[in-house]
Amino acid sequence: MPNVKSLEDLKRLKLQALEKRQAMATSGRAQVAVAMGTCGIAAGARDTMKAILDQIETDNLTGIVVTQTGCIGKCEWEPIVQVTVGTEAKVIYGKVSPDRARQIMKEHVEGGKVVAELVLPS
Repeated sequence: MPNVKSLEDLKRLKLQALEKRQAMATSGRAQVAVAMGTCGIAAGARDTMKAILDQIETDNLTGIVVTQTGCIGKCEWEPIVQVTVGTEAKVIYGKVSPDRARQIMKEHVEGGKVVAELVLPS
């Protein structure tokens, strides 16, 4: 983080942070989070993450933020992927293999249709 030496520096940083927050909340923007706790990694979350990133590159998708998170406490459903598209409610998918990850990216992230049979039961 840069040093703040004046009020102008602080205002500039605030403006940049607000612009970043606005960009993340823009409708149509998708966020994909892969649970990468120890249990997720053991279940194959790295391969799931790689499949998601490969799909984004292959289909030349933009506006998708891919992140990783820790364990969310549902270890029996690992690998777990959480998808949020625009202002819609988040959808949590369980037992996401690389093939299922590609399916989720095609149908939900690109197509806007939740893949109901893969949704984690609540």
